[in-house]
This record gives sequence, structure tokens and C-alpha cells, in this order.
Amino acid sequence: MDEKLEFAARLAEAMRDAGYEPRPSVLEAQFNIRYMGRPVTYQAVTRWLKGEAIPAQDRLQVLADWLKVEPHILRFGGQSAFSIKERKRRWEAAVSGPEREVLEAFIGLPAEQKKIVRAVIMAFVRSSRDADAETDRSP
Repeated sequence: MDEKLEFAARLAEAMRDAGYEPRPSVLEAQFNIRYMGRPVTYQAVTRWLKGEAIPAQDRLQVLADWLKVEPHILRFGGQSAFSIKERKRRWEAAVSGPEREVLEAFIGLPAEQKKIVRAVIMAFVRSSRDADAETDRSP
């Protein structure tokens, strides 16, 4: 599904959950009484609800506050937050002890030194692959 359509579905659901009908006239009125910037038009909110546009971040924040949902959940859905947490959990489980110490030290290096360390690591990786290929070819 298109990301704009997915946003529109989450927006309509959040409006229903908050006790509002997901209609452009309702959205326009409720949004504009809460937004301190230039008022949005009926056409703009219609595009949000039809999945033709996604509001800018400042407007998304107002929607999220009004509808009492996390802005990132409204914008991206709940699955993205789970996905990020799951990847972080897998990374933390896979990298521990000496590897973590080396990676943290690497992160603290200046950019030029990072380039050198990366080049050395990639040279080792290529050398290891070449050695493995030689082993596979030998009788």
C-alpha cells in the first residue's frame, strides 16, 4: 500500500478512536483551533484523508497531540517502532564484549581515521574471501 494511503487510514482511525468522524470539515475545524500557524484549508485536509498528501512535521505534531497518539505512530504506524526495537535488540545480542569495545572506539575516531580503519578492515575481508575461495578450489 502507498505510504500516503496508509497515513490516511491511520489518521481516520485515530480520529474515530478520539471520538471524531473522519470528515474533512471536522478535521479542518478541529485542527485549525489548535494550530498556531496559518490555517489549513478544507482542500488540504481532504488530501490528508484521501491519502494524497501527508502534512508537514509541525502539523503532524498538532494532529498527534490532538488525537493523543505518538507522532511517529501516526506518521509511520506501529510496525516501524517495533521493527526498530527488534533490530536494536538483535544488534545488541550479536555485538558484545570486545567487539562492542572496538565499535565504540571506532565511533569516537575522527572522520579521516575512520576511513583508514574501514580500508584496513575491508582489506582483511577481501583477503579472507580470497583465502576461502582458494581453499574451495584445492583438491
